Amino acid sequence: MANSPQARKRARQSEKRRQHNAAMRSMVRTYLKKVNAAIASGDQAAASQAYQTAVSVLDKATRKGKFHDNKAARHKSRLNAKIKAMGAAA
Repeated sequence: MANSPQARKRARQSEKRRQHNAAMRSMVRTYLKKVNAAIASGDQAAASQAYQTAVSVLDKATRKGKFHDNKAARHKSRLNAKIKAMGAAA
């Protein structure tokens, strides 16, 4: 338990940051799932639109340090490849 005023403040700040970080990670995961769902439905236009939104959210989270740059690039690359494969298959 935090006993000094500084330690109590640090505990408050840590909890607030933890909750914000968790919300940000959850939001990114939600948008990635939306892209995957659009890909699974076979609608390339919807998948492309969802991909653009997901990339924006993912890049913002990455800039803020919630994800490593390479992790974000890996997600974007794989999703984009799936969307392009849909176009080639059609």
